[in-house]
Amino acid sequence: MKTKIPLNLAITSAEIILLLFPLISSLSITMAQEKLWQNKKCAVSLTYDDALNVHLDNVIPLLDSLGFKGTFYLAGYFPGFHERINDWKNAAAKGHELGNHTLFHPCEGKAPGREWVNPEYDLNKYSVERMTDEIKMMNILLNSLDGKTRRTFAYPCGDKLAGNSSYVEMIKDQFTGARSVQKQMQRKEEINLFDIGSYMINGESGSELIGLVKEAAAKNALLVFLFHGVGGEHSLNVSFEAHHELLNFLKENEEEIWVAPLNEISEYVKNIKDK
Repeated sequence: MKTKIPLNLAITSAEIILLLFPLISSLSITMAQEKLWQNKKCAVSLTYDDALNVHLDNVIPLLDSLGFKGTFYLAGYFPGFHERINDWKNAAAKGHELGNHTLFHPCEGKAPGREWVNPEYDLNKYSVERMTDEIKMMNILLNSLDGKTRRTFAYPCGDKLAGNSSYVEMIKDQFTGARSVQKQMQRKEEINLFDIGSYMINGESGSELIGLVKEAAAKNALLVFLFHGVGGEHSLNVSFEAHHELLNFLKENEEEIWVAPLNEISEYVKNIKDK
């Protein structure tokens, strides 16, 4: 004898799929979020500008002790670079990225608050050719230290014009990516590799720095920290304590946070975009 299922209780396979779809979608999204950045929730790059002595004396030893690698943007004329060439060579040998920040760190002198810009290195007086030649020469200098031909670039002061013309297109074949200065956390598909956003740090507490990391994890985004002074030596500065607190947090949560030089992250993003 066949049992008849009341019409109002009969559920088709299509209806079952519709009922389960929100759960399946939610599970799929969660799984995807957990695998966005080398199977981690977000990516963090620690970048340091201007070849300061504190980077060599305090930052790199701390990074090494925790197993992290940073990106250090160097300009040839900085005393902290040309007076400590061997120390930067040793940093590269340990796996830290030596990034290109040009030979003379030219910036737009007419911009507000730029009275400090040397008139000889005012980007308003540069041509695109002069700027790109300067960048190429810095690459040659950095290659003599680390033997690498691929690295990232950081726009000095975030400026992308030489004279009235952009030099961005002229450098794309020389770098894996370029860091800018706009505050921006982005997912992989949103990233313009030659306009990578960053958070310039100046006076933030350790809890504020950690808050940025937590936000990046919630957004499954790339977070690039832009440090200058760490415990002094620059007008843009963060305390040793705040910086140390941040790095300890990253270490405690490294199962969920991918910490890597910007060159490595840029290569990762490029490979995904090329697929």
